[in-house]
Amino acid sequence: MDEPVENARNSLLYFVEGVLAFAGHHVHQGFHPVHTHSFFEVAVVTGGEGLHTSLAGRQELVSGDVVLLRPGVWHGYEDCRDLDVYNCCFSADLMQRELAWTREDPLLGHLLWTGPFSKQRRGILTTHLDAGALAECTRHLEGLEELRDRPVNQHRGEIVGWLSLFLSRLARAAAEGDAVGDDGQAHPAVLYAMRMMEARPAHQWTLTELACELHLAPGYLVRLFKAATGLPPMAYLSRHRVELAADQLLHTDQPISKIGEAVGWPDQNYFARRFKSHYGLSASSYRTRFITSGSSVGW
Repeated sequence: MDEPVENARNSLLYFVEGVLAFAGHHVHQGFHPVHTHSFFEVAVVTGGEGLHTSLAGRQELVSGDVVLLRPGVWHGYEDCRDLDVYNCCFSADLMQRELAWTREDPLLGHLLWTGPFSKQRRGILTTHLDAGALAECTRHLEGLEELRDRPVNQHRGEIVGWLSLFLSRLARAAAEGDAVGDDGQAHPAVLYAMRMMEARPAHQWTLTELACELHLAPGYLVRLFKAATGLPPMAYLSRHRVELAADQLLHTDQPISKIGEAVGWPDQNYFARRFKSHYGLSASSYRTRFITSGSSVGW
């Protein structure tokens, strides 16, 4: 069965228009080159062995391991020996619409929004599922996979439903691994600050201005933000800006200088340093590698 994705010269994967989410099974052998995605991906290992490669390094994979990658993060596989992976992919637009509520859920907020950026993870979150959790997640992925050929306009609720069940079970496992309590909901001021910064990334935000908008002392806002995300507000904004920049590098022909301005970094030297710090590649190298590479992609 063909995947509802297309390749941009083979190393960038993006959804076919209209796709919200899908799940699919793949068995990998040997080597699969580094690539990136314009959507969220969760790789659930259900058998075999292999190595996952990313900016976080090389991780040995066995049954039950899970890797979540936010849009724009690059990764690949090495030394695969019957590596059986269930991939679940869903669009960033879905996260801003139907699943926007997940940001306010303590466990899902950690899984999708804050966990991948805390502890210098740079958009990648890993966890492990025990046998029971793996079986439960697999059932939800099978339900989602059965909808792959169904019209989205007739099955939107079912697609979002199966995906929500999968992510909720996965979030509980990830929270246990990171010792996140179910009472750890982010302070409303943190959620509001996130939305304000994301709505106006090009604005030259300062901690003082942000705190003033929220009627909080700057030091108190920093403590709230760190408690919720592991990052101070300006560092969170930087993570958002580099994701926006990566998306524009891959999907537009805009000059890199213009992209830097558009995401809030008109100083090109500073933009270059922040981008490389997050993705391990310069903006020009990132664009070249994932748009003009001619290698084939493995999930």
